[in-house]
Amino acid sequence: MARILIVEDNPANLSLMEYLLKAFGHDVTSTTDGAAGVAAAERELPDVILMDLQMPTVNGYEATARIKAQPRLAHVPVIAVTAFAMVGDRDRILSRGFDGYIGKPITPETFVNDVERFLAKGAAKQGAVPQATSPIASSEIASPTRATGRLILVVDNSPVNLQLALSTFAPFGYEVHAANSVAEALEWLRTRTPDLILSDVHMPGADGYDFLRLVRADDRFRTIPFVFISSTVWGEVERNQGLGRGADDVILRPIEPAALVARIEKHFRST
Repeated sequence: MARILIVEDNPANLSLMEYLLKAFGHDVTSTTDGAAGVAAAERELPDVILMDLQMPTVNGYEATARIKAQPRLAHVPVIAVTAFAMVGDRDRILSRGFDGYIGKPITPETFVNDVERFLAKGAAKQGAVPQATSPIASSEIASPTRATGRLILVVDNSPVNLQLALSTFAPFGYEVHAANSVAEALEWLRTRTPDLILSDVHMPGADGYDFLRLVRADDRFRTIPFVFISSTVWGEVERNQGLGRGADDVILRPIEPAALVARIEKHFRST
C-alpha cells in the first residue's frame, strides 16, 4: 500500500482516480487546489503525487515547484495528470519539474499500473524495495486469477458511476456490461442474459422501479438477482421501497469497492 496525494479540481476526475486507487489498496488523500496540495504534501509526505495542471490561484506548475523546492519532498514523484496532448507538451511538462505524465481522460484499466510504475521509480531513488500491490481484499471475497464467467449488467445514467462499477468488478474477474438507461438495458437483454443486474433507482424517463417490474415480468430474467444501488440521501426509505418491490438487495452509496463486491458475491453464492 502506498500513500498517494491527488491534487485535482474536477470532481468527476477526482472521484474516479480516488476510487480506482483505493480499490487497489492505496491510502489516498486529495485536495482541489494547488496551495492546499502543497500543504497536504508537507503534512502527509506521500509516496507519489498526482497533479492537475490547470487550477485557479495556484496551478499545478507552481505547486510542483514549491514541493520540489523542499528537501524532504524533492524525491517524491509528481505526475502531471492533464488533457494536454500537443506536440512538445510532454517535454515541456517534464522540464517544469514533473517526473511523468498521464493523459486525460484516464484509462481505468491501466491507470493504477501507470501510477505504480512511478511508485517503483520513487522507491528506487530512495533505495527502497517497492512492494507490489493487488486489488483490495476482503475476508468475504478473494480476487480471482482468471475470469469468473459471471456477467453483471450495470444500469446508471451517470457515466462516472458506470465507469466506477467497471473499475470495481473487472479486477475481480467479472464481465460488466454498462447501460446508461433502462431502454438501452432492455435492448441489450434481447440478446444476452446476465448473472446479476445492478441498477440505479433514480434515472430520467423509466427509472429503476420500472426496470425491476419489467425484468420480473419476463420469465427469462425472473430469477436473476436484481440489486439496486442508490445514494444514502434516500436512506432507509429507499431500502424499504426497493425490497418491497421485489429487489434482492438495496446498496447505498458511498460504499468501498471491497464491500460492494462482497455484497454482490453473496447473491452469487446463494444462486
